[in-house]
Amino acid sequence: MIRILLADDEAMIRAGVRAILASDPSLEVVAEAADGRQAVDLAIGHRPDVVLLDIRMPRLDGLAAAAELRNVAPGAAVVMLTTFGEDDYIAKALDVGAAGFLLKSGDPRELIAGIHAVAEGAAYLSPKVAQRVITQLSGGRMAKGAEARERVESLTDREREVLALLAAGLSNAEIARRLHIVEGTVKAYVSAILNRLDVRNRVQAAIIAYEAGLVA
Repeated sequence: MIRILLADDEAMIRAGVRAILASDPSLEVVAEAADGRQAVDLAIGHRPDVVLLDIRMPRLDGLAAAAELRNVAPGAAVVMLTTFGEDDYIAKALDVGAAGFLLKSGDPRELIAGIHAVAEGAAYLSPKVAQRVITQLSGGRMAKGAEARERVESLTDREREVLALLAAGLSNAEIARRLHIVEGTVKAYVSAILNRLDVRNRVQAAIIAYEAGLVA
């Protein structure tokens, strides 16, 4: 069972998201918050596996809440709920450790798939958000490529192999099956990769892999 904390200042949005999640018996909403401060407090008490955060909320916005959650609930994967016009927030959300970005206007199946992905240790971007990220990266890819390749060269051959699979969107379990190793070993590799690349999460690592040319 994947335990979820849902935070959005609009009760109707929370009700809609909760109804979608209820269609999957492996998902359970254990707490709901109407603002970022309440979300952080509830995360401390409920220890959810995944926290769904609206970006724009009173008292404490989603970005600030995500930053605090990284310290008080490090085991929770944070997913930002965005609208298509909030692309400027993507880089900031990456900096505070968000593992996923889901559009409120997206297909309900994306919401469920995204939650499962981040709960399994993968990153997840809604297709439209991913397209925006790739477009932005493409604009400066040549300039950033040399720096990214230098950072990737600090990894071992096996770590680069894991990074490429991570960047392709595979979860820890899928990487383990692909490389014929146990999932615990994959987690150790991912931790080492994040440390060597000096990044906070898998999304940032995937961006470096993209810039370095490890993935197309």
